Amino acid sequence: MFWLFALWVAIAAADSIDSKPAGQTQINQTQIIAWLTAGIPSYRVAQLVQQHGLASVPTQEQLHQLESAGATANLIQTLSAMKAPASPATQIPPALLKAADENRRQHYHEAELHLREALRGDPQNAALHFALAAMLRQQSQWDDAFDEITQSARLMPDLPENHSAFAYIFYRLDDGPNAIAEARTALSMDPQNAEAYQFLGLGLYSSGQYRPAVHAFAESLAREGDNPDTYYDMGIALHADGNLRGAVTAYSKAIHLRPDFWEAHSNLALVFHEQGKLPEAVAEYREAKRIAPEQASVRNNLGNTYCDQGEYEAAIVELKDLYRQHPEWQQGHGCLASAYMAKKNYDDAVSELQIALRQNPTGSTEHRVLGQALLLDNRPEDALREFRLAVSLNPDSDVSHHFLGTVLFQQQQLQAAEKEFREALRLKPSADNHYSLAACLMSLDRYEEALSELELASRLDPERQLYRARREELLKLMKGSNAR
Repeated sequence: MFWLFALWVAIAAADSIDSKPAGQTQINQTQIIAWLTAGIPSYRVAQLVQQHGLASVPTQEQLHQLESAGATANLIQTLSAMKAPASPATQIPPALLKAADENRRQHYHEAELHLREALRGDPQNAALHFALAAMLRQQSQWDDAFDEITQSARLMPDLPENHSAFAYIFYRLDDGPNAIAEARTALSMDPQNAEAYQFLGLGLYSSGQYRPAVHAFAESLAREGDNPDTYYDMGIALHADGNLRGAVTAYSKAIHLRPDFWEAHSNLALVFHEQGKLPEAVAEYREAKRIAPEQASVRNNLGNTYCDQGEYEAAIVELKDLYRQHPEWQQGHGCLASAYMAKKNYDDAVSELQIALRQNPTGSTEHRVLGQALLLDNRPEDALREFRLAVSLNPDSDVSHHFLGTVLFQQQQLQAAEKEFREALRLKPSADNHYSLAACLMSLDRYEEALSELELASRLDPERQLYRARREELLKLMKGSNAR
């Protein structure tokens, strides 16, 4: 259905470009306030008024109403200076003024109801349909928003913002190709439309075309350089493309333009975390938390960063606060378990890992970490069960094979332990894995093989004194054995 309509609108738009109807309707104050309420910038509204003409000169009261709806001083000056017919200004519907006020308070459902009331008195007003679509978008009611933009496009087919709105809806519906097509239609009608370039970038990002997306965002910023949302979107695309430095720059510009942009602070923290800049990541997560303390994802990420920093007490406090305020939140239990394990609080670690496993019973990592906690809590049989499950769920995990070998070794199941250590070594030929296999071979009295493994471990990590010490012990043992 969507693509058929998109094709129809594109044809209608092309017709409107080729042959503007004579006596094109001029813009009135109701349309201006509706477009401002929908989020069209004042400079763009001024362009529309200059293109279409002004139906009547606004009164002083209407100018104040326009200011309240978000009109900038430049737009007010443009309206005041324009020539218009001497006909009296039409009254702005009270319901629209209420909708503008509710929108400013971010009460989108209430704004929606007021706009529906305004439309009952003026059902053929494209701008009112456009504003209603914007309120529905704010509530993620994408199908209904699509229907309202359809009405706006039918009533005013030469408005590029209709196609930009379609592009954004398609993007949110994860339909990148149609988002790209609609944004390009908007740009064919208005090549300088910053919003259309922004939504083209979103469509390209949705389609996995990260570098073209970054280019589209740059084109948008070349036309509207003070838009923090576009810098934020550019940061996401740069991050997805692996350009971490560029992402930091883009998120930082978004924050400079809108200091209380908690999503930008949070995403900047994520990039810092990936760069290994944990203090900077913590600072950004804490700022995001200060701005939006109700956001569970921020607290979760802050807690995980504390864990990676080794700040286990801070991690425990943060994550316990998270679960107290958001008992429905499911992530982070593995991190909290790791913090408890670092504090040697194995009972609470086991409890957290059991919660994590109820949420993800096929999680190999969760079974493996639970096994580690049980092993540290002197429950080897239970640990053995968890390590076997971890290996069965992810046979390519060298860590799981290593720990399964460790618990088998402790239980003196030496042949089974050797098999697991060799598998861990095959998956990851690290010094530690060579050393663990050497210890097992020594217990099996296979000294020559053990010596070979210790020498390999020493070559891989020459700074580790333990490997050389065990090698010397083994040589003495072999010498004594040969003497007998």
